Amino acid sequence: MTSPYNYNQYRSAYDNQAHDRNSQMYWDAVSMTSSDRNSIALSIYHSVPELHQEEAAASMHSQSNRNDKNWHEHKSVDFVLAYNPNERQKIKRQIFEKNLLSEGLLLHHDEAQNIHFVKIHVTHEVLCRYAEILKFKFPIKLDENESDFALEDEIGEVSRSIKSIFDSIYKYIRLDKRLFPSRKYELYHEFSRDKSYLFDVNDPDFFPCYVRLAVVSFILERTAFADNPGDNLNCVGIDKLLADKVYMTAYPLHDGHHMDRGTQRALLFNEWAKMKNWLKHQPLDAIKNYFGVKIALYFSWLGFYTNMLIIPSILGLLCFIYGLFTMFSNPVVDKICNANDSVVLCPKCDGCDYTLLSDTCTYSRINHILDNNVSVFFAVCMAIWAAIYLELWKRYSAKIVHRWGMSDYCRQSEHPRPAYLARIKHKKKVKNRINPVTRQTEPTLSFSKKLPSYLLSYSIILLYICISIAVVVALIIYRMATMGSKKVTAIVDHIDPVSYRYLIILPVTTGIINLIAITILNYLYDYLAVILTNLEYRRTQTEYDNSLSLKIYLFQFINYYSSLFYIAFIKGKWPGTPAKYNRVFGLRQEECSPGGCLMELFIQLAIIMIGKQALNALIEMALPLMMKKYNKFMFGYRQKDEEEAELKACNQWTKDFKLMEWDSMGLFHEYLEMILQFGFCTLFVIAFPLGPFFALVNNIFELRLDARKFLMYFRRPVPRRVSDIGIWLGVMNVLGRLSVITTAFIIAFSSGFIPRLVHHFSEDLNKLDYLEFTLAYFDTSHFEEKKGDEKYSVCRYPEFRNPPDHPNPYKRPFYYWKILAARLAFIIVFQNIVAWLQQIIDWAIPDKPTKLNSQIKRENYLVSNKIIREEKFRILQSARAKAEDIDYVNGAVYFEAKS
Repeated sequence: MTSPYNYNQYRSAYDNQAHDRNSQMYWDAVSMTSSDRNSIALSIYHSVPELHQEEAAASMHSQSNRNDKNWHEHKSVDFVLAYNPNERQKIKRQIFEKNLLSEGLLLHHDEAQNIHFVKIHVTHEVLCRYAEILKFKFPIKLDENESDFALEDEIGEVSRSIKSIFDSIYKYIRLDKRLFPSRKYELYHEFSRDKSYLFDVNDPDFFPCYVRLAVVSFILERTAFADNPGDNLNCVGIDKLLADKVYMTAYPLHDGHHMDRGTQRALLFNEWAKMKNWLKHQPLDAIKNYFGVKIALYFSWLGFYTNMLIIPSILGLLCFIYGLFTMFSNPVVDKICNANDSVVLCPKCDGCDYTLLSDTCTYSRINHILDNNVSVFFAVCMAIWAAIYLELWKRYSAKIVHRWGMSDYCRQSEHPRPAYLARIKHKKKVKNRINPVTRQTEPTLSFSKKLPSYLLSYSIILLYICISIAVVVALIIYRMATMGSKKVTAIVDHIDPVSYRYLIILPVTTGIINLIAITILNYLYDYLAVILTNLEYRRTQTEYDNSLSLKIYLFQFINYYSSLFYIAFIKGKWPGTPAKYNRVFGLRQEECSPGGCLMELFIQLAIIMIGKQALNALIEMALPLMMKKYNKFMFGYRQKDEEEAELKACNQWTKDFKLMEWDSMGLFHEYLEMILQFGFCTLFVIAFPLGPFFALVNNIFELRLDARKFLMYFRRPVPRRVSDIGIWLGVMNVLGRLSVITTAFIIAFSSGFIPRLVHHFSEDLNKLDYLEFTLAYFDTSHFEEKKGDEKYSVCRYPEFRNPPDHPNPYKRPFYYWKILAARLAFIIVFQNIVAWLQQIIDWAIPDKPTKLNSQIKRENYLVSNKIIREEKFRILQSARAKAEDIDYVNGAVYFEAKS
């Protein structure tokens, strides 16, 4: 079938560039560094030959009237633009589509419904040109003797020995080879039309779908929609057209319905996204071919992280079970429960009454589940696990990135963002520099010019972080006020004076309020972070994404973890004595129970972590479904005739139009959720040994639900290339190092581990009962606010203080300083030992396997040899042809002379 547009009239403009290796015309177009900076936007317009606007518009309009519904059967629809017919925006659309035509794209209009569509097909010539421009890598043709050094395929496979032993189990884990055949060895090289002999370019499937979509997206982002784009900075790119409502949306197509047999989408849905496949390996190569490297690498990382959680989940369960089995046999807890009326605790708040130590029996037993000697061992194991996990991920990602031909991908070779180039056009002192990777000239702005935007951005971030901290302070004051509220006291004392208030009401209500505040602030800050990042001068999309990710994560870190840091490190550390309490705004500071604050930290962690995961899962599944129904309702197509009814039923672009739009932040939130979870599992793991187990269960569902969401409810994302998971690897590395510090401080200051050790190994203190050792005496006649008729003459409180009859009453005894020294010594020893072990792990596990390094060297050798052989062959052919021409000329001269 003939193309709906006469592309031949524009084709000659590019034929002269077919083998121009410098590609200067292109670079002026993409990097916008033409010598005439006044026409910098014109350079985005790709420097195409001048076209007659009226003739092109008339030709386009006449062709668009042809509504051939079978067009897509002959020409694959790579991209779709949807718009509402609007005469006011018609000129912009016509100019934009004319410029797309001049780039070599084929367009076809579908105007049979209320929403009009422009279907885009990218030709082989355009793919060749832009594959070279964008430096895509493709598999080269290999001889039989060149494929003998393939690295053994370990991606998604267990070792052969384990496979042979557990083959009966393994069959439920491995992928069906009939549906996902074993991947053959491929050697990648950067595409070049001059070296087309390396590639099988005549293969109709040489350019995979993700390359086609990436090329079209690149062209759309850099095509102008004005006759003189140099006169207006905001006249370039599909993003601006979408913002101005010229087009409603732009998206690549799914290859069919998720239930249609024979489509890659249906195959992935049935064999990957369904929960019945939760035990199976992921078809990572198929995911990469359908969604691109960026999304495939996310699922690769999520699957690896989930598998690595199995061991800490088992250890955490064993630690928790140990606490359960010993909670009724611990001598200290037994003494608390058997204290009867012999030990009376001082009032916990201004409006509270005295309580018996035995009333804290249940709390103390539960606290023992978390605060035991095995928990310390588990915390050390988790710090070591975090280091091993990160090192193994580096090795795993190195193999899989090399497998996909992305090992050498560098963000410096990434093309500048159109928004960045447009912003620096009218800036003074814009300098041209040589890109160290591409060796091309591009404009750059000095750091001094960028500094004001950075200062403004991070100043506002600091302000919002202060707001988040203020929310936590407000919650602390709420807790203090609730503790001292006479109304609350009257209600809970009627039920149970200890358990309900300290174990249920305050921790649970505060945790729920904190979760609600966190969720609200998150949505506000996400919106603000995008605005602030847009103010900065970020050259590439990768730099933009990393800057945005860092801003949001810094805020989320404070938002989620600040209340946990308060409970772990501040609460109950400086309450004062009953003779003189330390007050904040006239309110008594909160105190920990005799067993410490680990139980409350456990409750807060459980509510935030589990509640956050449950809320996110609900939003992630409910919101796309609701938006899909909303789009179907708001943009439903009124059928004009039977033909439209058929179109409505069969057109993939109309089906995909009703799906949710995929934006650049889509994958960011998936990473953020998992990184926050990683922080919960490492920073506070001693208080929540079940954290890794709940994370494992969540991730098993998360992986399949994310896959289902991407395939069912979202339009197909534009494939992006990456070589790693971006800033998140560095964030996890920092969290792993920080977890050593937080764990050491929690063990030293928030648990009873160090006091138990000092009591056990000190001969003078070992003579004392442990409760006598940890509970100080107080004479009730010394209360700062006299209560009149006191029920008891003496009460106890959890502090290391001298008794009232001591020469220095209520002062710190010598053994307090002994315990403090032991705590500080433990922190130093713990941090150094664990840090030393982490360094050994880092040194012992290389980031790249030795075999992979050898393979890369072998591949470079094979490619170099192949190029040398082919170039020699071409030179010989050229020399032979010249010799034949000379012989022919000499022969002709000889015969002419003879005649």
